[in-house]
Amino acid sequence: MSSEDPAEKMTQSTPQPVASITPHRLHAAAKPPASAQSSEAELVEQIGQLKAQLRQNQAMASLGELTSTATHEFNNVLMTIINYARLGIRNRDDASRDKALSKILEASERAARITSTILAQARNRSDSMEPTDLVALVKDTMVLLEREMNKYRVSVCTEFAEDTVKAMAAGNQIQRVLLNLLINARQAIGEAGQMFVIVRNSDDPAFVEVVVRDSGCGIPAETLPQIFEPFFSTKSGPDDSGKGGTGLGLSACKEIVDAHKGKIRVESSVGVGTAFTIRLPKAPC
Repeated sequence: MSSEDPAEKMTQSTPQPVASITPHRLHAAAKPPASAQSSEAELVEQIGQLKAQLRQNQAMASLGELTSTATHEFNNVLMTIINYARLGIRNRDDASRDKALSKILEASERAARITSTILAQARNRSDSMEPTDLVALVKDTMVLLEREMNKYRVSVCTEFAEDTVKAMAAGNQIQRVLLNLLINARQAIGEAGQMFVIVRNSDDPAFVEVVVRDSGCGIPAETLPQIFEPFFSTKSGPDDSGKGGTGLGLSACKEIVDAHKGKIRVESSVGVGTAFTIRLPKAPC
């Protein structure tokens, strides 16, 4: 008769074979099914399409804002023409008429610059890069904002280096960046301040740069890392001109500059002002 303890017998177990797992089988187990890969590819494609649509919508919004700004500027020019035409009619002496005609000619030439800038923006909706004169681009942009700067008593000082070379850029896109930075600078100043716009060859020999500096309120140091994030804004909403506050402007600027293989940076001190620097690749000689 066996003296084996029944409890000991219950604890004994028959060894089970262990399945071998090779690296190939591990990889196969970790690999998602084909349907998941297909869904991921579709999602990436949809995100790309949505980004492209957002860029297009932002471009159209910028064109609309540009047109609105130009309409105000154009109306200002027309009032100048009308007033000096009336002056010439009232005063029949040669000196008054010469002065009136001179002012009318000057205002008409400015109106032509405004319309040519708007038409160029409307026609040139291509994303193609070409040698672009940044000095001329800044001058055209300032024409559109002249009335707004005068209204808020903002003095704009420009500094254009004579040896500045052309940048490789899509002019209409960079003009949207300039408009955004210039309007932001004007809003930061409020009323009665100074703005500086500089175009020059960068210290980095591969780039040309534009600097927009204002004497505004400045941006707190803890806020600076967030200013290029979509929907982040230091403003509570649009100002009395109806501009700003959406948090899309600077993020769109960064996206445009990044697409140009350029760089955008910001320096700011509270109570002193803010400076944005855009660096764009030089056009080949």
